[in-house]
Amino acid sequence: MRIRAAVSAALASAGILLAGWQSGTYVEDAGSAAASTSAGTTGTAAEPTTGATANAGGTYAGSVAQTRFGAVQVQITVKAGSITDVEALQLTDDDRKSIQISNRAAPLLRAEVLAAQSADVQTIGGATVTSDAYLNSLQAAIDAANL
Repeated sequence: MRIRAAVSAALASAGILLAGWQSGTYVEDAGSAAASTSAGTTGTAAEPTTGATANAGGTYAGSVAQTRFGAVQVQITVKAGSITDVEALQLTDDDRKSIQISNRAAPLLRAEVLAAQSADVQTIGGATVTSDAYLNSLQAAIDAANL
């Protein structure tokens, strides 16, 4: 929740108002507050598919978010100013349980992101650390795409 509040505050200070986060329950994994992420505020833009403006189209990789269970990084594909694909380049893989959690959470997060067209989605219960890192990297990719 703190990350979402910080993002909202940063966007509001830049003059961008959000309609609000989706309602629902926020589930916190035990000890996830101790998890550290290193997501930056901008992603690394891969080679855009067109020479037009960034939000018209291209592929953009978010920053790598480090967690205690491993690194997470996502990449988005943008066409005509819309997110058309979200691909996990790296997911938590510290142990077998982390891999299982990532494999369950990634498709759910992808579907929610494509529907919402933003990082304004709920975390997945039981995968809060992975979800937070995924959404941090996603936001960096969205920022890089100027969406």
